[in-house]
Amino acid sequence: MNPLPKFSPTIRQLRAFLAVYQLRKLSAAAEKLYVTQSAVSMLIRQLEEGLGTRLFDRTTRSLQPTAAANEMLPAAERILRDVDSLSADFRELSQLQRGRVCLAITPTLASFLMPAAIRRFGEAHPQVRVVVDDCAPDQFVSRIIGEHVDFGIGTPERPGAEVDTQTLMRDHLSLVCARGHALAASAKPVRWPELAGQPLITVRPGYGIRPLIDATAAQAGVVLNVVNEVSFLSTALWMTASGMGPSIMPSAFARASGDASLVVRSLAAPRVSRDIFVVTKRGRSLSAASRSFIETLRRALKEG
Repeated sequence: MNPLPKFSPTIRQLRAFLAVYQLRKLSAAAEKLYVTQSAVSMLIRQLEEGLGTRLFDRTTRSLQPTAAANEMLPAAERILRDVDSLSADFRELSQLQRGRVCLAITPTLASFLMPAAIRRFGEAHPQVRVVVDDCAPDQFVSRIIGEHVDFGIGTPERPGAEVDTQTLMRDHLSLVCARGHALAASAKPVRWPELAGQPLITVRPGYGIRPLIDATAAQAGVVLNVVNEVSFLSTALWMTASGMGPSIMPSAFARASGDASLVVRSLAAPRVSRDIFVVTKRGRSLSAASRSFIETLRRALKEG
């Protein structure tokens, strides 16, 4: 006797089986499943042929389960219960009824980009957890490539072919001066050559924006007089406010400080772009929660 070919019941066949088992009539099962009676009959017939056994004895008034159907019932119920649970899980995730958003961002950017966005997102989706990996600039891209996070917000120094970037906001390098400083008086942008001889404050060598600053100064033929090197731009701001000299930093962070004693001036000749991006690992799709958070962040930035 040849063995029956391998057969895997479909979800539709199992749903038809369970409906007929519970209701004992094709018409009632069809009504419950929102299909025609002939469709239910065909699904049961396919299931019986695939399993090689009769599941229901047909009488003039109803369908009676066979011993095989009684044996099959617990397994069918368990499978459909698991499928329904899986569907509910994905529906909750897609509708942001639960889930998680994990992102990488440097502490400097996080201090002025995250508060409003996280507050708005939390109010709209309280069941979705937001995890912030406040990493150092030199760890930023590796956190994304290694999939420790879903995406990153920042400016990768050397993005390479392993990540994709999408502009979140336009930014550029600026000079921050105390309000009484000579370079704060004019409304025109400060040219890089004007920085020659000025005692300046910026981040330490090789860190964050420092390579960009050094390369731009060299391009402009200027030797910068950096008298204080910091790890955090917030330190540079209070140093400048205290009269220790102008500082060089991205304009977005400087303006976000809201310090009325400081003047933020654009740097020109050349003007240096320092845009902020949404950074993702190439080929990786974002969850509905991550996409929603990014959209919330964009709206928060637009509305200020």
